Parts: sequence; structure tokens; C-alpha cells
Amino acid sequence: MSTPPETPAGRPRVGYLGPEGTFSEEALLASAAVGAVDPIPQGTIYDTVTALRRGEVSWAIVPIENSLEGSISVTLDLLAGEASDVKIVGEALLRIRHSLIAAEMVALERIDTVLTHPQVPGQCTRFLRNELPHARIVPASSTAEAVRAVTAGGDRGQAALGTALAARIYGATVIREGVEDSDDNETRFVWLARAQDAAEQPPLRAGGLGEWKTSLVFWGLGAERPGWLVRCLEEFARRDINLTKIESRPRRERLGSYMFFADLGGRLGETRVADAIAGVEALCEEVRVLGSYPAAATSGAPTA
Repeated sequence: MSTPPETPAGRPRVGYLGPEGTFSEEALLASAAVGAVDPIPQGTIYDTVTALRRGEVSWAIVPIENSLEGSISVTLDLLAGEASDVKIVGEALLRIRHSLIAAEMVALERIDTVLTHPQVPGQCTRFLRNELPHARIVPASSTAEAVRAVTAGGDRGQAALGTALAARIYGATVIREGVEDSDDNETRFVWLARAQDAAEQPPLRAGGLGEWKTSLVFWGLGAERPGWLVRCLEEFARRDINLTKIESRPRRERLGSYMFFADLGGRLGETRVADAIAGVEALCEEVRVLGSYPAAATSGAPTA
């Protein structure tokens, strides 16, 4: 990597959505080799990616998809747009466990406001509907920031949805653990590097990696013609390449203009993968490889 920023101890700095106690920090600590990096909290996902692009950190880790709520739109839009100078170089899966947290123990009926990250309420729908139907939901930049704000504010009518780790860090009280809708709730995170440094692999834990995966985004004027997307996908199917994900996002140009994100099994250096991408390029206005990287083998258990 080109002059990577390091701490005095010599560990590379890795940006994540902070403050301390977020799921992003848990994913970072669960996927990195023990003691190999210095976690650097950032205010938002945008700030995290920007710190990487400016060279303030060597790598960044950001959420990209949740098993209940779907893709993290800000991450996809950054990778396809202004942060096209960064690449995905690794992956981590984290099982997600949400807790209801307050400054001190309080009855549920006294809670009138719940702070949390905007992605979280959809993962805790049943609990919020059945146990806190009277409470309004207020967005926070992260689950840990929600816990910090609730603890600092001391308002007995406020609670947060966050991690038990954040409750310990900020001296809060866990009122109810495991309030998520599904025990299989899982978030996929990606490790990012500047494109110029993408050949350098992040210091991930041994044994936590699986087969290789390649991520793409593509779009084109042909999308307006019948069968265009089918022809794009046939480039992978006839080469026996498995697509593990495909979804569309608006290009923010005009109504009906979309870009398509795809994850496929295989490494960019493989002939069949390179040939398939070349076939798609012939049909599209733009094809970008977002990264080719080792997929996560299994999800890490949450540390809280």
C-alpha cells in the first residue's frame, strides 16, 4: 500500500461507523486478526468512506446488506458513484442481536421515544408494534450514538435500540435483550481499500474466508429494450457462473433509469469470469468491477 497511515504501535488504521459499540466495530473486531489493526470511528458511512479516500485510514469496513432489511443504499450508491476509486477487498458476516437500552431501568409503558439507526426498526418490527406501540422512533447516526445520547440525556422516557456492548461502554442499562424479529438476523460488511492499494489484502482472521466472489455494477441504454437484462445474465449462466445476488437501484438521472448490482461466484482472474464480464460490457454503457475478494465463510457471533 502507498504510505499507509499507521499508529505509533505500527498497526494500520481501519475506519468504521462509530462511535465505539456499533455493529460495525463488532464486525471489524470479529473479522480482523487479533491486535492487527487500530479501529478509527467515523461519524457516518459517508465519513468512513471519505476517510479512506483521503488516505486517513488504510482500510474501511462498512455494512452493505442486512438479511431482513436488504441492501444499505448509501453504501451501494457510494461504490457506484463518487467513491468509484475504492474497491471491495474483503467481506465479513455478523449475526445481529438488538437490545432495548436506557439510562436506567424503566417500565416499557414509560418509554415514549426510541432512538436508533434508521435500518434497525425494520429488524425489530414485532417488538416495537407489540411492546412499544405508543413510542415514536427517532433516527440516529448509529446504534451506539443512540445509546450514548440516551445515557447522556438522562430522560426516563427515552430508550435506544443498540448493542449490549454499547450499553457497557456508556454505562447504560439493558432493559430487554434479543428484540430482533429473527434469530437469523445477519448483516454483511465489506472491507474497502483505495483502488491503487486493492492488491494488498487486509489482515483478516485465518479460517474466516471462503470461496472468491466478484461484485459488479452495470447499466446501459439497452436496458430500455425487451430482453436486455436477460441477455446480460445469460453471459454468466452459459459459463456456469452462479449469481448470488442481483438488484436494481435508481441512477438518479431520470425516472426509469436503473443500475444493476450483481455478486457472482468466482475470481476476476478466472478466464470464465473475465469472459462473462467482457460479454456484459458489449451490451452495456458502463460495467464496473466493485471488487474481487474472498467471501466470508461463516458469520461471526456478536460480541455482545
